[in-house]
Amino acid sequence: MAQEHSLQPQLIRSLAELGWAQVPPAGRLSLERFQQLHSAVSLAAAEQLGRIADAFATRGVRFAAFKGVTLAIILYGDLSAREYTDVDLIVPAEALDAAEDAVEALGYVNDHSDRHFRHAFQGYQRQFAFTHPNQATVDLHWDFTGRHLPFPLSAADVWGALEEVKVGQRRIPAIAGADLALLLAGHGTKERWRSLGWVVDFAVLVERQGDLDWVAIHTRAQAQGCGDTVLLACTLAERLLGVAVPQVLARPLGRSTRVQMLASALIDELHHGERGPNVVRNLADIDVCDRRLDRIAASVKLALTPTASDYRAMPLPSSLWPLYRITRPFRLAAHAIAARF
Repeated sequence: MAQEHSLQPQLIRSLAELGWAQVPPAGRLSLERFQQLHSAVSLAAAEQLGRIADAFATRGVRFAAFKGVTLAIILYGDLSAREYTDVDLIVPAEALDAAEDAVEALGYVNDHSDRHFRHAFQGYQRQFAFTHPNQATVDLHWDFTGRHLPFPLSAADVWGALEEVKVGQRRIPAIAGADLALLLAGHGTKERWRSLGWVVDFAVLVERQGDLDWVAIHTRAQAQGCGDTVLLACTLAERLLGVAVPQVLARPLGRSTRVQMLASALIDELHHGERGPNVVRNLADIDVCDRRLDRIAASVKLALTPTASDYRAMPLPSSLWPLYRITRPFRLAAHAIAARF
């Protein structure tokens, strides 16, 4: 279960504090081998982040790290204290081309080397994934969610509140504090909280950063149409891990039947995994929207957004790519009908 939910470092730390009591030798050996490998992987990711930071600095690209190395240091004080597989970075939208140039110059590649194609059919996700042999994937973001969705943290708001995190000999700008609370709540809800590790991260933030202004955090999320994400994250932290909901959020939480119902469904899914009755469904990410109208609008926007699948189904020359906005709904409808019969 710890492996499934990316919680092996926390499990190892807890078992070590208990002197590995009643842990079979083979189980302990397996976990200690994982810890050795994970420590090496974490160091490699930290060095990878540093090389990219240097490349961005050379080209004058502003950026911030989030999740991964910097989140482990901010929350746990140790870059190997949590599991992660990617290097996540956000840049201003206007700096995206320069950022892509920088990572490609370091040998990273995207599945679609044609940048025009990439922007046309992957750009709606507002992130591009770049891979490198023997290195972690770099997720280059210019926003925190797809074009069709709102998010509790506005990308434009992060640049004035970054925290410098020491990673090796470098200081890396990272998302922290109230912005981090909004980010973790939004990301977990968008991904339907399918990993207990995400709940643990949020709970640690609540417990260890007691000076956060949770009224202001919730108000900011509400202004983005995503206030329930904060209430939901707090509810899961309390019901699963016993971390008390910040007192100032008790009243709005008590008024939200939707949040309590969502929390119960998500806890059931965590307990049962894919065997449960409430398996993750398509468009699960629309739960970030507080209002039903916004959830409907997000679904419609996504239905009208061309993807690489549309191109593969009907390749057209680039001059005709705008037609995919018209043909996509019909293709999706045909696919849905075919799946039923």
